[in-house]
Amino acid sequence: MAAREILDVFPAGGPRGSWPAEEKAAELTASGTPAAVVMSLLDDAFLVVLEGESDEHSKAKEPLPIRPPRPHPQGVTL
Repeated sequence: MAAREILDVFPAGGPRGSWPAEEKAAELTASGTPAAVVMSLLDDAFLVVLEGESDEHSKAKEPLPIRPPRPHPQGVTL
């Protein structure tokens, strides 16, 4: 797996959740540094990383086909 450049770190247990990380990513993007927020389960933190850096897990894959909903067994439409 390729390393991604971490621009900032925010604890996941904060009272505002991912908002501070999202705000920081928006600030960086507005200033010309494309940034995105990812969750690090190992660190229990939201990471602001450079957007567009790829690793083996973030490569676009073919989307899954959309299946029509199955009918309810009792004939009820939801």
